[in-house]
Amino acid sequence: MSDLIAHSSRPSGSIPAQSYRDHIQNVIRLGFENALSATDDSARFDLFIDGVLFGAEFHDLGKLDSFNQRVLSGATRGKLPVNHVDAGVAHLRQQAEGRSLNASAMLLAASIVYSHHLGLPNFSEEQRKGREFLRDIARNEDHGSTKNYTDANLQRYLELHAAAVRNAFYGRTRSQSLRLKLTANMLRFALSCLVDADHLDTSIHYRNANEVTPVPLNPIKRLEQLDCYVRSLTSNAKEVKISDRNQMRSLVYETCKSFDGVRGIVSCDSPVGSGKTTAVMAHLLAIASQHNLRRIFVVLPFTNIITQSVDVYRRALVMPGESSAEVVAEHHHRAEFNDPDSRHLSFLWYSPIVVTTAVQFFNTLAAADTGTLRKLHQLGRSAIFIDEAHAALPAHVWPVSLKWLSQLVEDWNCHVVLGSGSLVKFWTLPEFRYQKDLHISVPSIINAETSSKSSEIEGKRVEYKTNLKRLSLDAMIEWVSTFDGPRLIIVNTVQSAAVIARELRSRSISAEHISTALTPEDRDATLARVKRRLDDEQDNDWALVATSCVEAGVDLSFRIGFRERASLNSLLQTAGRVNRNGKLEKTLVWDFELVHDDLLRPHPAFEASRIVLGQLFEEGLVSPAYCTEAMKREIGFAGFKEQAKALCENDLALECRDVAKHFRIIDSDSVTAIVSPTLLRIIARGEQINSTDLQRGSVQIYRNRTLEFALAEIPSLPGVFRWTLSYDTFLGYMAGALSNTDFLSDGGYSV
Repeated sequence: MSDLIAHSSRPSGSIPAQSYRDHIQNVIRLGFENALSATDDSARFDLFIDGVLFGAEFHDLGKLDSFNQRVLSGATRGKLPVNHVDAGVAHLRQQAEGRSLNASAMLLAASIVYSHHLGLPNFSEEQRKGREFLRDIARNEDHGSTKNYTDANLQRYLELHAAAVRNAFYGRTRSQSLRLKLTANMLRFALSCLVDADHLDTSIHYRNANEVTPVPLNPIKRLEQLDCYVRSLTSNAKEVKISDRNQMRSLVYETCKSFDGVRGIVSCDSPVGSGKTTAVMAHLLAIASQHNLRRIFVVLPFTNIITQSVDVYRRALVMPGESSAEVVAEHHHRAEFNDPDSRHLSFLWYSPIVVTTAVQFFNTLAAADTGTLRKLHQLGRSAIFIDEAHAALPAHVWPVSLKWLSQLVEDWNCHVVLGSGSLVKFWTLPEFRYQKDLHISVPSIINAETSSKSSEIEGKRVEYKTNLKRLSLDAMIEWVSTFDGPRLIIVNTVQSAAVIARELRSRSISAEHISTALTPEDRDATLARVKRRLDDEQDNDWALVATSCVEAGVDLSFRIGFRERASLNSLLQTAGRVNRNGKLEKTLVWDFELVHDDLLRPHPAFEASRIVLGQLFEEGLVSPAYCTEAMKREIGFAGFKEQAKALCENDLALECRDVAKHFRIIDSDSVTAIVSPTLLRIIARGEQINSTDLQRGSVQIYRNRTLEFALAEIPSLPGVFRWTLSYDTFLGYMAGALSNTDFLSDGGYSV
C-alpha cells in the first residue's frame, strides 16, 4: 500500500510524494511525544494522550478516497474534491458512540480532527446539528451530501488505512472508570499536539524544517550559574556605592530563591530596581528543579522591548558550548502561518527559556485557529513569570485569564508568578467573584520584612505631579524643554510618538524615538544608543519619545519623566524609568494631557483609566498603595461585568471561536511586514530565512491597512508581506505612514 499518498510531489524542488503510511506514522509519533511531554506518565492523562493519538491516526483518513488520491498523485489537478477531514470524524464519532473504554478519548479525537484545518468551532453550533455533530453537511457538486458520501465509503477507507498503517495504535487507557470532561482548555491543548505534529512532518517532508531536539532546562546547573552571575554584579564598583539598593537586591534575590511554598500561583510585589529579573528567575529555576518542569516562560507586558531581559538571561544562564539563541528565545510579535509554504516561519516555543509578550502568551491561551494554537502544548510543565501583571491585560479579560492560569497549574503541572513593582491584587476584588468555581489564593514569595524594607527605600525616589492644562503640540514641547534632561516622554499612540519626535528634531532639539513602528532590531539599536547617552553625564539636553513599550521592564534611568495620562499603573511604571537607582534626590514624574487633533491621536483603550487617574490626583491618592483601588474604579465603568462574564461563560460552553474573537488585549488583527533589505534580498534569491530573523527584521501592520500602505505579499511566503513605503531607523514605518493622509484621519494605535 505504499502507493497511497498523503502529500503530493514537487518536481520543481525534486521532492517526491509522501506516502500516507509515512505521514500517519510520523504524526502519531510526534503527537504522542507532544502529548506526553506536556503532561506526565500518570494514568489521569491517559485519555488525553489517547485522544491525541487517535486524532493523529485518523486525521487524514479521507485522503484515501480515490478522487483525492488522483489529485495527490498528480493524475488530476486542483484542490482535493472530497473533504478529507470528514472521514476521520465519522469513524471516531462511531467509536465514541459505541461506549467503548476509549469513548471519551474518541470524542476528543473527533473534535480535534474536525478542527485541524478549520480551527476550533463554537460547539453550540455543532450541537444544534444533532446527529450530524462535527460532520460536514455541505453539498458537493459532484458527490452530493459530503456526509452521505463519506458514510458510504468509510469502510473502504478504513480497510485501506488498516493495510497501510497496520494498527499503529491501540490506546493506553488503563482504567475503565476514567472519564474525560471536555473543556476548552483541554481541546486547545489536544489540537495543539496534533497540529504541531502534522505541520512539522509536512514541513520536514517539503524540506522547510528539521525535527528539533529541545535543549534541556537543566534547572540546577542554571541556578548555580545564575548565582555566580548575581554575585559578579555586586562587585561592580558603580553599584557598590548604592549600598541600600544593593542590600535590597540581595535580600529580594535570596528571598525569592528560597521560597518553599508549593507549586501554584504566587505573587512577587517588589519595587523598581530591586532585581526582579534575576530574583524571580532564581525562584522559577528552584521550582522547576523541585517539580521536574521542562520550560520557563517570561511574559512581558504588551509590546515591551524584550531584548534587555533576553540579554540578561543569555549572559546569566547559557552554559559553555550552548547556543544562546537556542537556550533563551525572544518572541517579539505575531508570527503564525497556516500555509504549508510559510509554516516553517511560525515562531514556536521550543527553547527551555522563552521570553515573550503578554499579547502572544494570552492570545495563545485564548486561540481557536491552528496557527496560533500550534505552540500551546509547549506550556505544559512550565514555570511562568508574568512580569508587570497589572499591565499585562485589560481588566475585563482577567477573570477568564485567571481561570486559564489556574488550569495550567491544576491540569498541566505549571507554576505561575504574578510580578510587579506596584501589583494590583485584582484576584481579591469582589467584581471577580461571580465565578463561583474559581477560588484563587495567591501567596507572596516576598516576606513581610523584605517588602517593608523595599518600600522604605522606594519612597525616597520620585514624586508625582500633574499639569492641569491640556497641551497642544507646541505648548507641550515648550513646557518639557524648560526642564533639565535627559527627559523621558511617553505617549499613548505610535503616531503621537512619531509626530512629537519628528517635531523635536525639526526644532534642532536632540531626540530619540522608540515604538513598535521600528523593527525589534532597530529598537534594540536605539535602546543601546539611549543607554550610552544616559551614561554620559555631560549629555543632558535631549529627550526620548516613546510609547508604553519602554514604561515597564526596561533598565533606563532618566532625570525626569512625562507621561501622557493613561492609568495610575502606567504612571507608576514610567516612574520606574526615572531616577531608577535612587542616585538623585527625589525627582519628578509629570502627568499631562494633550490636545488631540489629526496629528496627536487619543487611544480609546485608556478612556476609563484616564478618568480614574484624574480622580486620584484630585483626591491625593497617587501612589503604589492605590493600584487596586484604581482598578476597582476602572472596572466600574459600563461594560466590564458584561464583557468579563460573557468571556467566562463562552469558555465554559466551548464557544471557542467567540472567546478568541472577543478576547482582545489590543487590536491584534495584524500582518507581518518585512522591512529589512537584507532579508528581502535573501528571499528574492530563493533562499530560506528562519523565524528568528523574521521577527528581528519585520513590523506588525493592521490587516485593514494593507492596501493603504501598499503592502506587497511575498509570493513564496503566503501571509508574509513586504513594506513598500518609506522606512528609516528614527521613525520606523511612521516615516512612510505620516505622509499618508488616510492614515492621519484614523489614528495609529500601538500594535
